Amino acid sequence: MTAAPALQSVSHPTRGLGDRLTGLFWRRPRLLTALLIAPPLIWLGVVYLGSLAALLLQSFYSIDEFSGIVVQEFTLRTYGELFRPANLDIIIRTTTMAASVTLASAVLAFPIAYYAARYARGRWKAAFYLGIMLPLWSSYLVKVYAWKLILAKEGIITWAADSVGATPLLNAALALPVVGGNSLSTSYIGTFLVFVYVWLPYMILPMQAALERVPKSMLEASADLGATSGQTLRKVILPLAMPGVIAGSIFTFSLTLGDYIIPQIVGSSRLFIGQAVYQLQGTAGNIPLAAAFAVVPIVVMLVYLTLAKRQGAFDAL
Repeated sequence: MTAAPALQSVSHPTRGLGDRLTGLFWRRPRLLTALLIAPPLIWLGVVYLGSLAALLLQSFYSIDEFSGIVVQEFTLRTYGELFRPANLDIIIRTTTMAASVTLASAVLAFPIAYYAARYARGRWKAAFYLGIMLPLWSSYLVKVYAWKLILAKEGIITWAADSVGATPLLNAALALPVVGGNSLSTSYIGTFLVFVYVWLPYMILPMQAALERVPKSMLEASADLGATSGQTLRKVILPLAMPGVIAGSIFTFSLTLGDYIIPQIVGSSRLFIGQAVYQLQGTAGNIPLAAAFAVVPIVVMLVYLTLAKRQGAFDAL
């Protein structure tokens, strides 16, 4: 009887670096999460927050009126200059325009968003999204310059007003104090129209998403209780859609508040905050005042976002 052969030892292949890292990340999943989010956090901290910190620091400096040299000493004098009538007028003008554009965008966007959320299906739904997103695919500058031609005195709006006999109405609108001008392209009315056109999609999409989340059962219950269509709209639909309205207003208000290209191309010669920052840090060389002006939209938006968060706006983003 022959003896059984001796068992031979089995050698395992040497684990490579990839296998060791895989085992390490499997044992410590938080380490993998930290490594994945570290690069964007570093970028955000260095580039974005770092630039904001530098901006805030510059705003506490001042400029010597005789030499034009920036005095790097802590002072609130630069912020005090914001309350001069000319500078305060720029802040009020910009904030008023942003609020007006936001309100108009909400009024125009609601019926479009409501139809898309409640009635559009299939191809009509795809056509809705295509119609809303298509303007966003074109160049921002091309759209603004196109509107300048449309709003010009020889543009299509003037031609259309002449064709239907509405020229007196157009002239009456242009004759209004403050908002009027020689033509739509050189008036606040034209600036307002371009702002609404460019930022309207940013109001429609969050509003449509919020309206889609309104349960149909609540609308049916409102009808069963005898509520009219108007009462259902005021008491049920609008309160439930308000987070979407506020979410859209965050985009339209902030984008209008910081824009300087549209007022520079379409509108009067009166400055908005963005134009003031551009001129002060460029031709004027007053970087502290430019930084102080740039802080104003940040402060306004922080207050606005705080109020919007309390209304649940971020749930609709």
